[in-house]
Amino acid sequence: AASVIASPWAKALTLLHQRYEDEPATLVRTKAGRSLSRDRYKSAEISFCPIEAGFFADSTRVTLHTAGAVAKLALCAHLLDIGFADDWNAAHIRQDIAKALAYANATGFGHDCPDMARLAVILTPYWKWGYPHLIGDPPMDDGGFTPDRVRTLMRALLNRIADVTGHQRPKGCDGFPRNGRS
Repeated sequence: AASVIASPWAKALTLLHQRYEDEPATLVRTKAGRSLSRDRYKSAEISFCPIEAGFFADSTRVTLHTAGAVAKLALCAHLLDIGFADDWNAAHIRQDIAKALAYANATGFGHDCPDMARLAVILTPYWKWGYPHLIGDPPMDDGGFTPDRVRTLMRALLNRIADVTGHQRPKGCDGFPRNGRS
């Protein structure tokens, strides 16, 4: 069973489709989409555990790479939950965290945090943070984000996803010591 949503966000989505030259998305909520949304949120929380535990506190690059993957999973969980197709997300969002955040906020996500928007731009595309920096390469712009600040922003994003979707945080994802060493 599926229900087509008469979207209150049609105008905002049309503007984003035009801005990014994306194929228009048809929002259709399904049980399968809801289940996939829950799985993506769970994966985002699990992927966030090492950041939250402070395992990457000495590496902004590793923190940013992991945060990009977490943000993609989390934001796509929201998009799936409201009816975006997984195939559309794969084709149009890819590793563009800024775009994913823009689509989420255009569809009522309501996470208008200026620092998160700035971090989303720095993370896009997040694959770039996973490659080694070669001698002679210009330094990459990390926007001045520290692992601690990234951790705080990502926790707020994940909390917002949980609030909006109603997904429960997976068991075993809390209670980590902040320094990652025990």
